[in-house]
This record gives sequence, structure tokens and C-alpha cells, in this order.
Amino acid sequence: MEESRDGDWTLVARKPYFGLPTACPVCLPVYIYLKFARCPFNLEINSAYPDSDQIPYVEGGTYVAYNNEKGGVIQQLKQDGVVDLDSEFSSLPEWVSMKAMMSSWLADAITYELWLGSGENSAKQIYYSDLPWVIGKVLFVKQVYDVKQRFNISKQNAEKKEEERMAVIVSTIASANTMSKNKLFHPCRPTSLDADLVGHVLFTLKALPVSHFSTLLVLQLIVHSYVPCFVLWLIINLLRESTYSFGLPLHD
Repeated sequence: MEESRDGDWTLVARKPYFGLPTACPVCLPVYIYLKFARCPFNLEINSAYPDSDQIPYVEGGTYVAYNNEKGGVIQQLKQDGVVDLDSEFSSLPEWVSMKAMMSSWLADAITYELWLGSGENSAKQIYYSDLPWVIGKVLFVKQVYDVKQRFNISKQNAEKKEEERMAVIVSTIASANTMSKNKLFHPCRPTSLDADLVGHVLFTLKALPVSHFSTLLVLQLIVHSYVPCFVLWLIINLLRESTYSFGLPLHD
């Protein structure tokens, strides 16, 4: 278990890899959200329970916000008054709709790609590289099965599910670009939506191998050129104190 000391709160997350402070696609948006909020926190790495859905979690004193409770860590931090970046926007229908797309559709597409579309390497490095090979393999197979059950994937509908996943990328990035132009993404007032967008883009481009999924995401970012500029602006100006590289080269 490793720690980096910055404040009174502690974010417990999975280990860094691929040049990211945490290579977990669920942990990374939480990390970025806390950075956007300028909330001092310790980063504690926990590799002991790779299949735990409690991670990430934020704790301080007797307070704990777990990933698997009350809509996730960020939602709990907002509801409990710890840190809320969304108060100006959470009543706007367009913002709420985009938040749902980002935290469900795009997040689900990334989960699909990590466990079913990109081979074992990325998932093994993030979750199982500290475990004996046999245990890691068993846990990987179990997680693959769980993901297939969650998304109701079978041999008969796998191709259709793939098409749906690609359509999600096109729709989500196009919507994000529209919202950017409408000032619902705002570099001076980042929200949890910004944290989701930055986290998902960084994870896809740095942690996932080149595939139809990552290629399509890159192409959509190029087509909707405002989005990557906005993401880069946030990374450079709001995360520059981080010791980790947040550049956007594709993972080898």
C-alpha cells in the first residue's frame, strides 16, 4: 500500500499505471473531480482487493463515501456537502442529460472495451499484476463473465452490442461538443461532468490499446475539435500541479 500526502481527506484508489495517477476507469474521474475542486487529499493506493466494488472511496475522520453506495463517490460528496461543483448546473435539463450519458453510456462502453474488447493486458496491469498468475486469471475470467451478464451479451447478440457501443461514442462526443459551445462545459467552473469527460478520454487514450473503439473515439474528437481543446485546457490549467503526465499519446 502506497500513499502520497497532500491533505486531510484520503482517496483510496487503484494503482497508477500508463502515466495516470490511478489507472482505474472508475477511480480516475473521482481523482480529477477532487483536483478540480482544489480539495486537499491524500492518495492511498490499495491493490489488495481487485474485485472490490467499494473502491474508490473517500474518507476523512469518521466519514466514508464508498463507490458502491448512494450513486457513487462523487454523488455522495455532493449530497453530504463535502464538495459540490455542480450546484449551478444540476437543475439544467441539458446538463443532467449529458451527465447521464457520460456516467452511464460512455462509462459502460469503456467497461465493455476494457474487459471484452481489448484483451487481458490492460485489465491485468490495473487490477491483477500484484497477484499470483493463477489467482489473477481466475478473477479476470470471473469479471469477464460478470460484465457479459451485466450487459446481457451472448454469441447471438455480440455483433449488435458492438454496433450499439460504437454509436454511443458518436452520440456522446457530438453532444459534448454541442454543450461546450453552449457554455455548459466551462473551463473556469469545472463540474463533475468535466471530470467524467477528462477521465474517460484520458483512460481510453492512455490505458486501452489501439482498437476500433479507441480509433473511433480519436476520430470523433478530431471531428468535434472543440472537445479535445477543452479537455487539454482543463488538464494543463487545473491539473498541472500533479506529478503525473496527463498527455494524450495513444497507449502502445
